Amino acid sequence: MALPPKATAAAPPRLELRGITKRYPGVLANEGIDLAVRPGEIHALLGENGAGKSTLVKIIYGVVKADAGEMLWEGGPLGSHTPAQARHLGIGMVFQHFNLFDTLTVAENIALCIEGGGDLKALAGRIAEVSGRYGLPIDPLRHVHGLSVGERQRVEIVRCLLQDPKLLIMDEPTSVLTPLEVEKLFETLRRLAGEGCSILYISHKLDEIRELCQTATVLRGGRVSADCDPREETPKSLAEMMIGRELPVCRHSEPPEGGAERLVLDGLSLASDDPFGTDLMDIRLTVRAGEIVGIAGVAGNGQNALLAALSGERRAPPGQVRIGGRPAGHLGPRARRARGLAFVPEERLGRGAVPGMSLADNALLTGYQKGMVRHGLVRVERTRAYAERVVDAFKVVCAGSGSEARSLSGGNLQKFILGREILLEPSLLVLAYPTWGVDVGAAAQIRQAVIDLRDRGAGVLVVSEELEELFEISDRIAVIGKGRLSPAKRTRDTGVEEVGRWMAGMFAPALDEGPQDAA
Repeated sequence: MALPPKATAAAPPRLELRGITKRYPGVLANEGIDLAVRPGEIHALLGENGAGKSTLVKIIYGVVKADAGEMLWEGGPLGSHTPAQARHLGIGMVFQHFNLFDTLTVAENIALCIEGGGDLKALAGRIAEVSGRYGLPIDPLRHVHGLSVGERQRVEIVRCLLQDPKLLIMDEPTSVLTPLEVEKLFETLRRLAGEGCSILYISHKLDEIRELCQTATVLRGGRVSADCDPREETPKSLAEMMIGRELPVCRHSEPPEGGAERLVLDGLSLASDDPFGTDLMDIRLTVRAGEIVGIAGVAGNGQNALLAALSGERRAPPGQVRIGGRPAGHLGPRARRARGLAFVPEERLGRGAVPGMSLADNALLTGYQKGMVRHGLVRVERTRAYAERVVDAFKVVCAGSGSEARSLSGGNLQKFILGREILLEPSLLVLAYPTWGVDVGAAAQIRQAVIDLRDRGAGVLVVSEELEELFEISDRIAVIGKGRLSPAKRTRDTGVEEVGRWMAGMFAPALDEGPQDAA
């Protein structure tokens, strides 16, 4: 268990920040930040997307250099340093955007950051032992390109745990973990805190903050706006500290009955091209105009293969995928988009957006069919105007449409990618983890935008491990497990307990998606 508040408060800070300031062109990321984290303390860092949280922890870890201010480590000055030097001091960090090489195995990736990691066989044994002990199982011999985002998150966490950190920085560590994995992680963090490890924890999940953390520093607009004990606050009061206003509430009406078929999966079966992957077996599902269908499931149960089969990255056998009432399994991504499909992948940086390209150019990648190209030439002003429209409509914090995608915080990049797809007015939207790393205010805005798109006649398929989110926005919900899909049940007719049992594999696969399911 974590040390009691009085014990942590009596100890001198392990890390202390004084007046930390960081500016980027057009953006003041941090201004005069004061913060102290003590031994054995689990300290929350809260704020909206773009409030400066990720910049601040990158300064602590040595990825970014502050323009002004000072840092103290265990009472002594901590000058300019590199991530390698930070790790040597005992500072470990789990990044929101994964720092993994896709073509290497889990063990090879971890070896790059572990002293004495040259013996891969011994390291693989340590990875298997630590990941199993902390309830975050991962195969050290798997290649990263075959892992889901949830499994990649486990790799990042296990890599830090293997370094025996004195200060563990965690930037949205539970965004793509299941409730059981979150519970196991919290047990681990409490155990580490009880052993004296300091933890600086960033999350937009306010119930988690209240359950786990002893203190909280709230940032707004790059400045400290509040310090509090989150256990004495409510999710509502914490959210209002973050966004400076009342939390918006989603409006969700009943869907119409008998809408046109937007997507039909008729016995979709695909063998995985990854030896560690999951085969899809007889997936049957219909998504109709004016409804949102949610698919839940534990990471690694076929979500990646399903999303690839829907986007066109993998072709499907004849007759197994229909979009807009016509066969589409043989089509690639471009042809499917021409049929009205829009797609938001689970990995936003690299697949959802090209990191080194501007927001305008990233908007062009999927919006070229909407008048941004004429006679093979890019219409630059239209492209820029569309990107600015996305930025304005979805309140993306950036320096404008010329900003590189990698310069945005994770939540702001997610808002841009999802907004880019929604404003194309697709007839079918497939999206994975729609509010991964997004603050509570922006999450409500995104969910409402998805609901509004449904109300305009689109069919929407959402793949997520966030059950609360799926129950909030979905009209029907199903579960994928070991490559099979459960029946899609009306959300109002089921609950978290039943869906939880389905996620454990306790369901009969869907046999038919008849008209009665769309009611």
